[in-house]
Formats: sequence, C-alpha cells, structure tokens
Amino acid sequence: MEYESPVYHVIAVPIEKVVANTYNPNAVAPPEMRLLYESIKADGYTMPIVCYYSKLKDIYVIVDGFHRYRIMLEHKDIYEREHGMIPVSVINKPLDQRMASTIRHNRARGMHDVNLMGNIVKELQELGRSDDWICKHLGMDKDEVLRLKQITGLTALFKDVRFGKAWRPSDEDEQEEV
Repeated sequence: MEYESPVYHVIAVPIEKVVANTYNPNAVAPPEMRLLYESIKADGYTMPIVCYYSKLKDIYVIVDGFHRYRIMLEHKDIYEREHGMIPVSVINKPLDQRMASTIRHNRARGMHDVNLMGNIVKELQELGRSDDWICKHLGMDKDEVLRLKQITGLTALFKDVRFGKAWRPSDEDEQEEV
C-alpha cells in the first residue's frame, strides 16, 4: 500500500473533543499570540491541528498546533465563526513517536533572517504602509520596525518620521556651570 500523508484527510472536529498533550515544551510570547490571533482572524485556519485520536477516550490529543487551538478557546469571535469546529489532521503513532513529532514540528519552524525581514519592511514602506500598519500586521513593536529600517540603511524609510526637538541649554543652565 502506498503511503499517503495525513494532511490529505483533514477533518473538522468539535473543539471540545480536542485536548492538549502533557509534554509540549513550546511557549509563545504574548506578541506572537496576538499575531497568531490576527492571522487566524484575517486568513482563517490555514494549517490543521495535528492530533492523535484516542479511541478509548474518544478525544483528539494535540501533537502540534496547541497555540492555534488556544486561539479558538480564548477568542469567542473565532469560535463562533468556525462553529466550534477545528481542522484536524490525525497521525496514528505511539506516545514516544508523537513526542518526537512535537519537537520536530516546533524546531522545524526556524527563525526569521534579520536582513530579509528588513527588506520586507522596506518593501512595505515603499508600498505606502505606515509603521503602525507594519506593527499590527507583522506583530512587531515600533522599536523593532525602527531597527529593521536601520539595517536596510535607506534614509528614505525615515522620510515620514517625526523627530523630537533637541535640548537647548537655557540661561539658567549656563549660569549654574560658573
């Protein structure tokens, strides 16, 4: 029999039948969780939650996708829009293999290259997107956007930045030095 990847058999499962595993070491910081919420709100669920199905308990135990699962649990608007159903891809493996799979999924996501992120910020600026838009849609704070602009080295990225007035000594400051 030819192997067929589980993703070709995604099913909609009531979220009440999905449970977290007890071994996931992955944590997502609040800014990234807000970005994940914005992503799911804007794009919907584009990746299924990977689960193991326990016939004995009639539940789906998460292998990968815990944070996508949390978004539906914690955001009523997403729950209602999805009618309480979450996309699940089922793998049938023993616990040790599921644990290894969880770690592989977590570690395979990689990290963003700073220079490439700087180029994305540059292109978004050239397309007329504001720093606020970039912050909201890319899950960055203003300091991060500023640092990425600095990396690209293009002064055009700062054309709309308002700089504060420089400090100027008053007569009283000059008198104190004497």
